[in-house]
Amino acid sequence: MVSGILVCEAGCILENLGTFLDNQGFVVPLDLGAKGSCQIGGNVSTNAGGLHFIRYGSLHGSILGLEVVLANGTVLDMLGTLRKDNTGYDLKHLFIGSEGSLGVVTKVSLLAPPKLSSVHLAFLACKDYFSCQKLLLEAKRKLGETLSAFEFLDSNSMDLVLNHLEGVRNPLPPSLHNFYVLIETRGSDESYDREKLEAFLLRSMEADYISDGAIAQDINQASSFWRIREGIAEALMKAGAVYKYDLSLPVDKMYNLVEEMRSRLGQSANVVGYGHLGDGNLHLNISTSQYSNAILAKIEPFVYEWTSKHRGSISAEHGLGLMKADKIHYSKSPQTVQLMSSIKKLLDPNGILNPYKVLPPSLLPC
Repeated sequence: MVSGILVCEAGCILENLGTFLDNQGFVVPLDLGAKGSCQIGGNVSTNAGGLHFIRYGSLHGSILGLEVVLANGTVLDMLGTLRKDNTGYDLKHLFIGSEGSLGVVTKVSLLAPPKLSSVHLAFLACKDYFSCQKLLLEAKRKLGETLSAFEFLDSNSMDLVLNHLEGVRNPLPPSLHNFYVLIETRGSDESYDREKLEAFLLRSMEADYISDGAIAQDINQASSFWRIREGIAEALMKAGAVYKYDLSLPVDKMYNLVEEMRSRLGQSANVVGYGHLGDGNLHLNISTSQYSNAILAKIEPFVYEWTSKHRGSISAEHGLGLMKADKIHYSKSPQTVQLMSSIKKLLDPNGILNPYKVLPPSLLPC
């Protein structure tokens, strides 16, 4: 497998693909907390982002080709394996992220990056969100080509994980810090990459961007660090009712929404902010003892209006689905949505593919 190009069926489990590629000396350019159950066809259909987006970008850049079945039964063979092909319209991009509403993905051609031998992970504490931003900027400048993940979580997220997940320990005891950042690097030279990361962390500590931190010494400690970040969603479910929002926002504005939501809800809810800081993706989660129309009325439409006002996206990586289909206008212009509707009617005139999703019901084929 010299080319690093994988062709597979849509039903392949993401983690299984990762294991197969690992044995061949490659990696999947996508890493999700749900990798043990999600399928690559679904990942493509939702244009899933994940933990390594900052390094490998979106699936629009990693997918070389697709096989798709249209609503009328036509099998659309776009299963190319070429890096460069400028013959006509690149139609595969219509189906990446369309949530199965334009066609059913049945096969995937994926460009897999080489597996790098040197992987390092640091779990860091920051005193405020501004320090997290400065740390991100410096990481992009100083770690450059080795930077593969930059995740953040607030103290509310950490508190939930420590209280609701078994076996999870605070990696920076004894107290909680205001913010935490996970930085992962991937390179080809173990000693050089570690020295580079350690020098970066030392400079960041001297600049007061970091108040405490630890570098994983082995794969078990690295797994325990990732368990904290990946376990937040599970901890939220165990804590009670949760309202989930997946938003793209300018990095400097991202946490302002969390703070404003706390002011709106007061003691009635636990507002949690975490996500992929490296690519401006906030997971805003609001935890309560039980679902309440009164609380929901304080959250929506405020969260969508705030996001729209700051030129953000109301769905960074999770898709619109059924619940947010009629909210698309907060992120897309009327002309854009109308064109989407025209494409939907052309490819699926009877509205049989994943009905009632993505677009507002008033614009869907009858």
